[in-house]
Amino acid sequence: MGVPAFFRWLSRKYASIVVHCLEEKSKECNGVRIPVDTSKPNPNEVEFDNLYLDMNGIIHPCTHPEDKAAPKNEDEMMVAIFEYIDRLFNIVRPRRVLYMAIDGVAPRAKMNQQRSRRFRASKEGAELTEEKDKIREEIIGRGGYLPPDEIKERFDSNCITPGTEFMDNLAQCLRYYVSERLSNDPGWTNITVILSDASVPGEGEHKIMDYIRRQRAQPHHDPNTHHCLCGADADLIMLGLATHEPNFTIIREEFKPNKPRPCALCNQMGHELKDCSGTAREKQGEHDQFADAMPGSEQEFIFIRLCVLREYLEKELTMASLPFPFDFERSVDDWVFMCFFVGNDFLPHLPSLEIREGAIDRLVGIYKDVVHKTGGYITHNGFVELERVELIMQAVGVAEDNIFKKRKDDDEGFKRRMKDKKKRMKAERPPAYMTGGQFAPQALGGRNRPDTVQNARHQAFDMRMQNNQVRSDAAQSLKALMKNGAGGPSGAQDARGVKRKAEDSDSEPEPEDVVRLWEDGWKQRYYKTKFDVDSTDEDFKKKVVRSYVEGLCWVLRYYYQGCASWKWYFPFHYAPFASDFKDIKGMFSDFEKDTKPFKPLEQLMGVFPAASGNFLPETWRELMSSPDSAIIDFYPDDFAIDLNGKKYAWQGVALLPFVDERRLRAALGDVYPDLSTEEERRNSLGSDLLFVKKSHPLCDFIRELYLAESQEATQMPAELCHGIQGMLTLDADPILPDKPVESPIPSLRDIMTNSAIGVKFLDPQFEGDHVFKAIVLPKAKMPAKVLKPGDWEAGNRNSNRGNWRPQLGFNPNRQQAHLNQSAHRNGQSYEQLQRDLRSLCGEFRRRGKRLKVVSAMLDVSSVVFEASSEFLPCFGHPV
Repeated sequence: MGVPAFFRWLSRKYASIVVHCLEEKSKECNGVRIPVDTSKPNPNEVEFDNLYLDMNGIIHPCTHPEDKAAPKNEDEMMVAIFEYIDRLFNIVRPRRVLYMAIDGVAPRAKMNQQRSRRFRASKEGAELTEEKDKIREEIIGRGGYLPPDEIKERFDSNCITPGTEFMDNLAQCLRYYVSERLSNDPGWTNITVILSDASVPGEGEHKIMDYIRRQRAQPHHDPNTHHCLCGADADLIMLGLATHEPNFTIIREEFKPNKPRPCALCNQMGHELKDCSGTAREKQGEHDQFADAMPGSEQEFIFIRLCVLREYLEKELTMASLPFPFDFERSVDDWVFMCFFVGNDFLPHLPSLEIREGAIDRLVGIYKDVVHKTGGYITHNGFVELERVELIMQAVGVAEDNIFKKRKDDDEGFKRRMKDKKKRMKAERPPAYMTGGQFAPQALGGRNRPDTVQNARHQAFDMRMQNNQVRSDAAQSLKALMKNGAGGPSGAQDARGVKRKAEDSDSEPEPEDVVRLWEDGWKQRYYKTKFDVDSTDEDFKKKVVRSYVEGLCWVLRYYYQGCASWKWYFPFHYAPFASDFKDIKGMFSDFEKDTKPFKPLEQLMGVFPAASGNFLPETWRELMSSPDSAIIDFYPDDFAIDLNGKKYAWQGVALLPFVDERRLRAALGDVYPDLSTEEERRNSLGSDLLFVKKSHPLCDFIRELYLAESQEATQMPAELCHGIQGMLTLDADPILPDKPVESPIPSLRDIMTNSAIGVKFLDPQFEGDHVFKAIVLPKAKMPAKVLKPGDWEAGNRNSNRGNWRPQLGFNPNRQQAHLNQSAHRNGQSYEQLQRDLRSLCGEFRRRGKRLKVVSAMLDVSSVVFEASSEFLPCFGHPV
């Protein structure tokens, strides 16, 4: 979900929800890698039943990673995806179900965001290529060095969209992967695998939620199932809370800011593209064996415990003196709904609500007053009480003017602090060249020991060459300065000898904000600039508000009941103000019934720019580029990005025309006959696939269906598969036991002794007016409390706290570690040694000894502190 900084805010405010994952690594013996046995107990001291993978969060980093070299071809991408799934399976170790969901055709409301992302990606790729060519010419013109420009086709990440050949190939590769693991991995023996590929409509995470909702409504469902969902999007936290399952955990990559990235031109670390100077690459290793290696450690994972988040929310949302019994589950639903106001994938966020400014806390405070006044909650089972929502919006609207003024004051204060910081850093500028290794200056008391020099003569030669290069660069800059006759500030130049503006280099040009929300008249300027209407046009404002209210109802229904309408979307680029939400009670009744999703190739036409037309059939592609096309206006070559008060282009609003569905379908009607048989297959909607091993209790039942050649959907026996229910249909190209499975990847072997069987699977079906209850199921056991008791938080030391201690990890009974007497003595020895060394260093300073000696002594101290206790006598007073 598009909520920038939501997880950062959540993890800082509710810190105990995060637990670092323990991962068992494979071992190597005599050159043979021994894989991890995932059938053994989970090292994280928790056993999960079901693991759900939002596959698009895996596909993207595996196909175009940011922290390592990109795969050379599509086959390497598939292998990287397999390895990523293996890591997650090793960490989580599910015991019942593995559900892999790839994004299929999305609802129309989501397609607008997909269209914006893909047009941006195409535009940014073209701009990057143009900038690289320009800087390359400048550097080569000055005699700089750059590696030869490889003629390599750039991977277009837009192909990760339903209907492309890439996604069709991925589905085939995952079928092979599941068959191989079920046949050979003991940890997969009892697992039921469900694969929902890109041919099945719906976003990946919402297909998962639909599966959970429908299984919860079955009589055989286990209410104590422990779910684990993998994905990095913030909406997974909302979706997990919306299930009301007591045991729900999310696993995601741990975010590490400021990770180093190589220059896009010279592929070296330490500088960005705009700062590239064309310096020859340094040798990486004695034989340059690390030339293609990128620094950085392996990506780690964290768990987010939603049961702990529920504890936090219970403390925060509980209201006293209500005229009715407090219902925590209803208040959780209301909290999820209020989070939609600060951002989601379907609606622009309200101008006055920014999560960094405490918007959610503000909404919670207002919400409590509204519940007291109106005597009820604002949502129920995914349906919205608009009259109560209006009261919240009006309360926010009263504070809008102060919010905008405070935002401006905070922004100006931040700019002042950053400018002062830059001035301090400029005054402390390091020398132009600094050697590395053991010859580099070391911080006093630093624990990081420099690498020893392997070849002193080689190192000395490099130092001389680098020094000569620095002098040469300075000489070139001086010559360029004299040649241009730039004697004043107007001729100042940067490191590449290119003229820059005379203004202070610390100042960056600020985009003009014509709306100026912090000044009087902001509402008039906003509507005139963003919508090109006057703020007095009440009918237009009501139209925007009505569409936004419909959007709020659609989003909540989507999260709790499934897609209410495949056709609905918000038809504006900007949101109204909170103060404009007036008389909204009658603005919405219901959505159009029985709407259908787009077909895959139709969605490609709705979200792709013309630059990605190569993924479409030729005659369809011409509709994107031909001047005579009836829909050529859907595919602009260039488009404006409104920063909308932000600083960076990626934060702005892409002003793209909205796709008219009727015009699109009319234009496609003329080119549909041109589709080949293969393209027609890729343009059809598919089904989920269910796989089990032949030793699984369900296997014999599925095998009987194939032997009987049953053409009708058959009810799945819940007792054979952990209470899972649904309808089974024969697959036209099935994977069957004892029949070989051909590998779609040349580097991987065919499965000659296959033990897996596959069949089409359909979730349990319900009537169109069925309402899934947003409640904790009967017989569900709530997990043990993790947070401090209330009396501990209150600081009442006289109350009976018991023997409470914080819980680390999932196991509430984990044994505490204690230091024995020898460990305490060692700690005292460390402290005494540190005092002796500090005294000795002070003596050196008083006697005027060189600082190198002091640095050496502190290096010795760092070694001593890391040594084991048995070596301590060797580093006593003789040092």
